[in-house]
Amino acid sequence: MNGRQLRTRFKGAAVVVAGLLALTACGGGGSDAADASAKGDQGGDKAAATTRSVKHDAGTTEKVPAQPKRIVSVSVTMTGHLLALDAPVIASQATPPSVITDTQGFFTQWSDAAAKNSVKVAYQGFEPDVENVLALKPDLIIGASSGAENAEKFYDKLSVVAPTLLYRHDDVSWQDLTARLGKDLGLEKRATEVVAAHEKRVGEVKAAITVPIQSAALVRDNQSAMTVFTPESAQGRLLTSLGFTVLEPPAGKGQTQGGRSDFAEFSQEKVADTAKDSSLLFVSHTPEEITAATARPVWKDLAAVKDKRVYDLGLDTFRLDYYSAGNLIDKIEKAFG
Repeated sequence: MNGRQLRTRFKGAAVVVAGLLALTACGGGGSDAADASAKGDQGGDKAAATTRSVKHDAGTTEKVPAQPKRIVSVSVTMTGHLLALDAPVIASQATPPSVITDTQGFFTQWSDAAAKNSVKVAYQGFEPDVENVLALKPDLIIGASSGAENAEKFYDKLSVVAPTLLYRHDDVSWQDLTARLGKDLGLEKRATEVVAAHEKRVGEVKAAITVPIQSAALVRDNQSAMTVFTPESAQGRLLTSLGFTVLEPPAGKGQTQGGRSDFAEFSQEKVADTAKDSSLLFVSHTPEEITAATARPVWKDLAAVKDKRVYDLGLDTFRLDYYSAGNLIDKIEKAFG
């Protein structure tokens, strides 16, 4: 029997083997489920009512608190989704500070929400600091099973500390991920409200803007290559919902990663053939980077550059959550309103 099974079976029991005592105390003891288990047979029904079994992208986790009180996020990407749900996040992984983060390493689009909710930095970097997470005494850990902060290889260690749920965020819309988290965390009502508020805002801005007749090329300049986000990308779906025709990159002429359908990469020499006369909407660049890109010989003769149909979607638009999607909509309203 492995450590995860021991924690699941014996957490909070009245008669505890001495070697498991520290494990139970640090694993979020004191929950309703644990209290119910300590009462013996009569507590069984109560335990079932206060915990749930959750299927996620790294397996199935038993005894997940039906109403968690102390969530630690080991994915800075997932933290934004959790904060939008008003989930009780007490600490989060942070990245090294950069132009897309605050000084702590939290993404700028939700750093104010993190401060308002007194979210601490659990650790900085992409490898979970299990000792720091344990010291925070979470009753639930939530992380990613995709991206740079993929925690799958640390899943067993994290699960010893507290029930752990990992989710892919690269192949699903933020709305679908929000709905899934709402269901798994008992926050369905809030998830519905968040998505409805976004859809209402989309409808308001769509009615207020004038969409160009040219298609919109969602691009990212990577110096040696150009990334083009497809209509299937999160950015593409949002622009489509606002009434834009999003450029479909030429099939078979670019490189994709792992069969993904949300973007393709093209050499800089193929910029003109790829973008054609589309308007250029830059994803996650500084204004200086956009100026430098459009000044290069392979970009400067594009119709969009000559006609000044070049738009900055903001630094926080590479990976969308409720907050960055709202910021992107604001940018579109300002540019095309």
